[in-house]
Amino acid sequence: MIDIKQIRDNPQKFKDACKAKGFVADIDRLLDVDSALAGVKKQLQHISTEKNRLGKSIPQLSADEKQSALAELSEFKQREADYSKDIKQLQPEFDKLMLLVAQPTDDDVPTGKDDTENVEVRKEGQIRRFGFEPKDHVQIGLALGIIDIERGVKLAGTRNYFLKNDGALLHWAVLRFAMDYITGKDYVPLTVPLLARDKVMRGTGYFPGSEEQTYQMEKDDLSLVGTAEVPLTAYHMGEILNAEELPKKYVALSSCFRREAGAAGKDTYGLYRIHQFDKVEQVVICRNSIEESNKYHDEILANAEAVMCALELPYRIVNVCTGDLGRGQAKKFDIEAWMPSRNRYCETHSASKFYDFQARRMNLRYKDPQAKKNLFCHTLNNTVIASPRILIPILELYQNSDGSVAIPKVLRPYMNGKEQIIVRNR
Repeated sequence: MIDIKQIRDNPQKFKDACKAKGFVADIDRLLDVDSALAGVKKQLQHISTEKNRLGKSIPQLSADEKQSALAELSEFKQREADYSKDIKQLQPEFDKLMLLVAQPTDDDVPTGKDDTENVEVRKEGQIRRFGFEPKDHVQIGLALGIIDIERGVKLAGTRNYFLKNDGALLHWAVLRFAMDYITGKDYVPLTVPLLARDKVMRGTGYFPGSEEQTYQMEKDDLSLVGTAEVPLTAYHMGEILNAEELPKKYVALSSCFRREAGAAGKDTYGLYRIHQFDKVEQVVICRNSIEESNKYHDEILANAEAVMCALELPYRIVNVCTGDLGRGQAKKFDIEAWMPSRNRYCETHSASKFYDFQARRMNLRYKDPQAKKNLFCHTLNNTVIASPRILIPILELYQNSDGSVAIPKVLRPYMNGKEQIIVRNR
């Protein structure tokens, strides 16, 4: 959520932000409702002052004066009731309109309509050149007996799967390695609820806007989260922290659920775009400082890069353009791994910076000793690793001509020292 004072001061800035990101928000109507609300609240404050004045004066008044004062007091109460009704009508509209306003991006965010216009920052690692005809991850997985998509679809519909044997072990190895790495960086590990109330989804910026992508449990007013970002960021929702406590650095390994509504026919092959996956997510809650936000944005990106480097996977970093950003994101870097079967770099991680957008929605603040008031925190998040999507480049880039797959060195301790995945009894 945006500070309404900023919108009042520069409405065009927020009109431009909504247009650049592709979101619809009626800024003019918002300001009209805001002005009307301010007027009504001013009248209510005036009435409250006059009621107090009259109440204090009545004991000293004559009988006739008391009758007149009581009549005036009754009139004030009626006007107060009328204005309260006005607020009950205006406030919900104001709140709804505020939730739709997009946060302006940093100045160095490229302008673009969608992910095709994201701007490459740099590439890391060497793309493997094969001396044989390589297979894609599904072919590899079926031949080795480690992926079973057919039965996943039979049980749960399209975009579902089983990982089995060494496929399951490799999946868990990736996640365990990522958790060990990030907790070694002093991120506090949490287990998190996978169900969230609507106020939590709104607080983190997923509602309104992502309802169609979310599995909603209408009977219980709960939603399955699409990322551990939601419970991690909302962990201190409604609290006032001490400045000395910040930054808060959290990490969680959780299952994630996404409906992929509107993605019919898009990336349907294999393990790229699926309904359920597991992810190690890192979240930072820091002071209300652009400098601190920028510092931790670099830090969380570096953490994810370190994992990619340890896995020895070639990747690139892109600065995400305006049209590919969410409503609350001020800036986002994506890490894209090279996937041979797709013959391009494809997104595997996202590092996002929100400033105080999420904290305002969640009423997450801290006591600032210098400002001598409570300030809204800044929040950031990033994928440390997500699987099984990351298994696509691992299986495809580590495959051998005999059909086996070498296990990345850093993962071998998590697979009992095994160096290769070979065909085994299914």
